[in-house]
Amino acid sequence: MTPTLYLRLALMVFLHYFVWSCWYNTLSVYLGKLNFTGTQIGLAYGTTAIGALVSPFLIGVIADRYVSAQRLLGGLHLLGAALLWWISQQTSFGIFYPSLIVYTLTYMAGHGLINTITLTHTPNPAKWFPIVMVAASAGWIVAANVINFASLADNNGMFKLACGVALAVALYSFTLPNTPPKGDTGPVSASKLLGLDALKLFKDRSFAVFMFCSFLICIPLSFYFTWTGAFLSEMNVANYASKMTFGQVSEVFFLLMLPMLLPKLGAKRIMILGMAAWAVRFALFALFHEQPTATWMILGGILLHGMSYDFIFVMGRMYVDKAAGDSLRASAQGLHAVFTLGAGMFVGSWLAGVVAQNYTSTAGVHDWKSIWLVPAVMSAVLIPIFLLLFREKPAEDTRA
Repeated sequence: MTPTLYLRLALMVFLHYFVWSCWYNTLSVYLGKLNFTGTQIGLAYGTTAIGALVSPFLIGVIADRYVSAQRLLGGLHLLGAALLWWISQQTSFGIFYPSLIVYTLTYMAGHGLINTITLTHTPNPAKWFPIVMVAASAGWIVAANVINFASLADNNGMFKLACGVALAVALYSFTLPNTPPKGDTGPVSASKLLGLDALKLFKDRSFAVFMFCSFLICIPLSFYFTWTGAFLSEMNVANYASKMTFGQVSEVFFLLMLPMLLPKLGAKRIMILGMAAWAVRFALFALFHEQPTATWMILGGILLHGMSYDFIFVMGRMYVDKAAGDSLRASAQGLHAVFTLGAGMFVGSWLAGVVAQNYTSTAGVHDWKSIWLVPAVMSAVLIPIFLLLFREKPAEDTRA
């Protein structure tokens, strides 16, 4: 890959994830200032899951048949910029929530488009795609630090900044290498777009256990994204938005460690370590609420993000790739996304809101220890289930 092409693609990825990080990390803090209830805040975080469920239709029909990927990406971010400005002006849940749903439909579709553009133009996707995608973590980290040091973590400035960057992404997208439609003229079906063709894989018990556990582990994952910002803010952790980006730094580290650990441990042990990391992380948060001077607990919990995320989601995608084979690869990956980023994150965001509201006093004081123990126990319970019921077949062994 030429340096120029790498920089063009990396900048696209950087800006795309910068927009998301502007508001997602600290949304609960801002909505708390608007006096939204815990359930409402949970529903707001669940909008990205709705976007993940619907966006395959947008990508599968439009980008594959009618419009070049870079132009569709530009158009979606242009619409997204207008929606972000509108959202920044809303203070009632009745208008804010549906507006955010519409926005996330446009944004989440962009994930597939940047993947398509990158994979189309990289000469060796297996080598260069992960390297280009490191820019996603960089965009997330830089945006969170800008939000922190510009004091935008608790006000609508987060959406205004996201709006400005989304406009920049839109304009930049129209300059990207041309990525024309694939020319798919076959019949469109919901079964194909959502990966339902891969349901036949559920005949295998281990695959069914894997998908079931993948869905369930996304529920505690949603607690982290929904409430960590508000938790750190209430616990008076200095520069909490910046500290949360340590999670993305560890994500890069564990992603690089994965190829070295996989031959020694295998997929099953790695995914169990990921589940254990979730349980330990939430337990550390619960303990920190009781010992607010032990900042190592917070930093340790945040730094576990890389192991928690990479060992479950990246490893999970690799397992699905092996289990499905060539004929069902695309369908199986689509079904995995629906189970995790779609249904799992939606249920998790809703439950995170309900649990937090249940453990919030009438004076608005959160019982953070109880809130964090719920996802800690949920993560821990999955470990023996997965350990006993999941079997890794030789054909699926990702060590090969």
